[in-house]
Amino acid sequence: MTANSTSARVVVGIDGSPSSEEALRWALRHASSTGAVVDAVGAWEATPLFAGPTVVEPTLEAETARERFAGELRRVLAEAPSVEVRERLVRGNAADVLLAAAEGADLLVVGSRGRGTFARALLGSVSQRCAMHAPCPVVIVRPPV
Repeated sequence: MTANSTSARVVVGIDGSPSSEEALRWALRHASSTGAVVDAVGAWEATPLFAGPTVVEPTLEAETARERFAGELRRVLAEAPSVEVRERLVRGNAADVLLAAAEGADLLVVGSRGRGTFARALLGSVSQRCAMHAPCPVVIVRPPV
């Protein structure tokens, strides 16, 4: 942990997937035992308006992202130890958002695989990119079996 800071900071990526929920649980347990603050960070990207035969309104995507983010936090925090959690939902590429949020953090926690379409992958592209480029140690959490 950083000796200069008054409180350690753990960043955890949130995307609504089972491994994301388990990563949040892990981060909360870790923070509870170390006195760290948890920054729960979610990211969403707008679908280009010209993609496919339908037009998607970015405000609707933002609402869906907020609902998913809030739902996951509500489910997991209801069973969690008392830990300070700061919530941030940011529009942008998930890996970019998490890597930026991890600047100055003591730890970055991500799920092994998120909401991507390649279900058999052991490691998703976001967790792999975070493991390779994070400015702090990274914990990758698998979902329960």
